[in-house]
Amino acid sequence: MEMRAVSKYIRISPTKARLVADLVRSKPLGEALTILKYTPKKGARYIGKTLRSAMANAENSRVMDMDNLFVKNVHVDEGPRLKRWRPRAMGRATRVIKRSSHITVVLEER
Repeated sequence: MEMRAVSKYIRISPTKARLVADLVRSKPLGEALTILKYTPKKGARYIGKTLRSAMANAENSRVMDMDNLFVKNVHVDEGPRLKRWRPRAMGRATRVIKRSSHITVVLEER
């Protein structure tokens, strides 16, 4: 049995979030939370929030034992991009792409 949580439209680049996701993949739940707590990256806050949501889903379903949970999978997909323009020299403009992410955390029982 597995429990999942999804956070959508998070304003962080998927590449930056994947760096943090690789740290906690296939770790026990307590260890993953500790790693995210002490990781000084913006993605750690969002992935931690999604991980705690999946943990709450597992706790409220009352089918899974909280002591035996581990992070089965964390994947970060690309969300929609915001396209903005920045003025440049001689009347030109360049495009600035602001990326977003969809974060999915899957917990499973050992």
